[in-house]
Formats: sequence, C-alpha cells, structure tokens
Amino acid sequence: MLNILRIKKLPYLLISLMAALTIVACSSEEEASDVNQVEEIEIIEKSTPYSNDMESELSSIAEIATEDGRFNTLVTALVEADLAETLSGEGTFTVFAPTDDAFAALPEGTLEGLLADKEALSGVLLYHVLGSVVMAESVVEVSEATTLQGSDIAVEVVDGKVFVNDSQVIITDLEASNGVIHVIDKVLIPGDESELSSIAEIATEDGRFNTLVTALVEADLAETLSGEGTFTVFAPTDDAFAALPEGTLEGLLADKEALSGVLLYHVLGSVVMAESVVEVSEATTLQGSDIAVEVVDGKVFVNDSQVIITDLEASNGVIHVIDKVLIP
Repeated sequence: MLNILRIKKLPYLLISLMAALTIVACSSEEEASDVNQVEEIEIIEKSTPYSNDMESELSSIAEIATEDGRFNTLVTALVEADLAETLSGEGTFTVFAPTDDAFAALPEGTLEGLLADKEALSGVLLYHVLGSVVMAESVVEVSEATTLQGSDIAVEVVDGKVFVNDSQVIITDLEASNGVIHVIDKVLIPGDESELSSIAEIATEDGRFNTLVTALVEADLAETLSGEGTFTVFAPTDDAFAALPEGTLEGLLADKEALSGVLLYHVLGSVVMAESVVEVSEATTLQGSDIAVEVVDGKVFVNDSQVIITDLEASNGVIHVIDKVLIP
C-alpha cells in the first residue's frame, strides 16, 4: 500500500519539480536579460562621443567682424572686395583687423580711393591676412610673416607690445570657427621698402630742410643717410637753423669735424618710432652723447627741442621733425 501511494504521488512530484525548474529558469533568463540590458546601457554611455571641440559653435571671422561693432569699415571693405564670403567659409586664417578708428586715421581720400578700386582694395585687405592660424603666443616668436597678398609683414615686440609693421596689436586671440583675429590700431599698407625714399632724399625733396641738406653734404654725411641702414633722425627745419645765434651756422659749415659732430648728435643708430620715443628718457646718438627725451603736456621734447612732426618713414629709417637745432 505504501508503494502504491509513492507511485501515485510521483507524477505530482515530477510536475512540481519541473514547475520549480521552469520558474528558476525563467528567473535566470530575466536576470540574464537585466544584466545584458545594464551592460548594453553601460556600453552605450561609454561609447557616446563627448567632443571638446566647440568649433562648430564659434562664429566665422566675417561674422565676428560684423557683429562686434568696431569693424564696420572693415566689413564694408570686405564686401566691396568680394572677400566677405571667403572669411565666412572654411579655412585657417589669421586676420590683423584694423578698427574703424584705424581706417578713419588714413590720409584724406585714401579709403575712398581704395573702395573705388577693387583690385587695390583686395590687395590691402589680403595684406592683413595669413593663411594659417597663428595665436598671440606664436606671433611674438616670429620676425616676419607672409600674407595672402604675397608680401611679408614685419613683427616686432617693443617693451612688451607687439607691432605688425608700425601698427600695434591692441587685442589678441579672438577665436573664430575658421581662424583667429588680432585687433590692430593702424591699417597696414603693402609696399616694397625699396619704393620708399632714403632719409637724405626725403630731406632734399621736402623743402623744409634745405639747410640740413647743405650741412649733410658739407659734412660728407649725405651719402650715409642715402644708403642702407636703420637710422632715426631728429631733423631741424630751416627755421630751426635760422634761429641759431648769429654766426653759429657759418662757423659750423667752416669746421667739418664740428659740423659732423652736431649732425650726428641728431641721429640714432636704430629705428625708433614716435610711440617708442615717448617711452624712453634718453637715447645715445651716433655722436656718442645722450639726448634727453621728455613728454610735457602731451608734447615730446628732445633736450629743449620740441618734436613737431613724427614718423616720416624712409627706406633706411625714420625722421622726426624738431623745432630747434640740438647742440652737443
């Protein structure tokens, strides 16, 4: 009887066992499915590309110039020269961007003339553009760079300030989707240095320096200031020579050595533009003695002579006009 009961209960035990196994199996599959799902989510999260490249969110050079408000003249010029689209598209450009004030400071009629001559305007604008991205930290490490116009621009650091030709970089590293903008305070005008006249030639042609030219010839210095070099000349006008005590000029013209000393006392052996002159208190001349430099009420004085005109650029240096003859 006991065996019969065991036999009758066996199917129920088997059914119960199978049911239990089924539940366990289903539970295992669900757990496995949950694990796989978690793993899949983790894999998706790990493979999601989180790029730090924000280039697509940056505006182009042309867009920045348009939106900024300080470059209205530049934008107008770019449109007139058909270059706005170029600086709106793909590329790797460095633009030295003159402000509206820089354009306004051009000699009268210059801007109007450029806007009326598309080829000349394009040349001037491309003279402000490099074909690669050069950030400020790299700009200061070069002495020159070739522009898209084809000519080179000179780069110089003076007292911690960066100059491109004679224009100061006043704001750096405005990043764009297609390059970078450095803001400058003067418009760059391309021109072969050989097209500039020498210091002696400028003095001869100007008409205000007849006495100085005569003195240079008498002292055999005209050739020196006509040749190669890097000079800064503080040039006295004819009125300045005429104001010398009676007999002084005649005495100098009769004494070549003394005359040479006086003239060389007006010359520095390097190019010093006006913006740099005002930052020094003295400078050593080619005569050997120092001249004192002082700014009084916004006026620059060399010894007791006032600088009345600055930055007459020459192929071999620069001339600053003064109202008194300097006597060492």
